[in-house]
Amino acid sequence: MDPMIKLRSTIDALFGAGVSRHLPPKRDIEITYSKRTGRIKSVFYKKNLLCTLRIDGGLAISLTLAQILLDKSKIFRESCVEITLDSKPFVEQGYSVFAKHVTWCGKNVKILGDTPILYKNKVVAVGRAVLSAEQIGDLTHGVAIKVRNSLKSQSDTHTV
Repeated sequence: MDPMIKLRSTIDALFGAGVSRHLPPKRDIEITYSKRTGRIKSVFYKKNLLCTLRIDGGLAISLTLAQILLDKSKIFRESCVEITLDSKPFVEQGYSVFAKHVTWCGKNVKILGDTPILYKNKVVAVGRAVLSAEQIGDLTHGVAIKVRNSLKSQSDTHTV
């Protein structure tokens, strides 16, 4: 299977149909492969990491990819959460997002799904949801999203 078709199919399956058409042009994307298995390992755009494919078929998206898709796709926003000003500095440092600090939650947020964390339409972190969209709306305590990549750690992002 063509690696771009696989990447586009995965993005559409995880974030909504049609989101993948907002990816950068194929000519600007570089894909690295595992030497052992031959599978797609990482995807880069202008030497910036966009995402890493997981063994389970999921994607670990970077802040760069999240911001690109957020700027261009209304459907992608439904996979995001918006946080309060009080929690923003902590989330940027890599701390988890608690349910009480979520001001808005997209309907496409699913347990264990990669979830971009926004403050005023800017991506400040990306993490894995511990709760679903319904649970985040209902609960006022507990961790909603475990942050995996934040603005503080963005300077540590891999480049080719």
